[in-house]
Amino acid sequence: MKNSRTFNITAHGDREIVVTRVFDAPRRLVFDAYTKPELIKRWLLGPDGWSMPVCEIDLKAGGKYRYVWKNDGDGREMGMGGVYREVVPPDRIVATEKFDEAWYPGEAVDTIVLVERDGKTTLRQTILYTSRETRDAVLKSPMQYGMAMSYDRLEKFLPAVGREALSA
Repeated sequence: MKNSRTFNITAHGDREIVVTRVFDAPRRLVFDAYTKPELIKRWLLGPDGWSMPVCEIDLKAGGKYRYVWKNDGDGREMGMGGVYREVVPPDRIVATEKFDEAWYPGEAVDTIVLVERDGKTTLRQTILYTSRETRDAVLKSPMQYGMAMSYDRLEKFLPAVGREALSA
């Protein structure tokens, strides 16, 4: 499925989803936006009308992370967390993923790889599920639209991150 000229999500193998997104920003900025709570809370929100009141990160192998999103209209919350298996700044992050109110069985394993070329960074996220059925159910869900919206928000936000880094 192609959502925009820079975002692509596809099934791969028996149990994986592969997401790619190109950002017009250096890899270091994209890595920081993925790993610093004060930055994550500004872009990883899915559809408009959601906020992230909880974003906790212990960025190291064996460290944990926790996100809680809140619908600002009706107060609903959605939480998830996991454990970092590998952190290689600014190239790679591998972590588990499990939602508080799991809408699919088991946990997933996310592998994010960032490759920079000519000032642009390609993010490749591979999500490994416990079964083909789970992977297929996730592909049928609206998850990809929330991801696309978050990545579009990140694309708009990255120039400000660069300016903030230069002024720090």
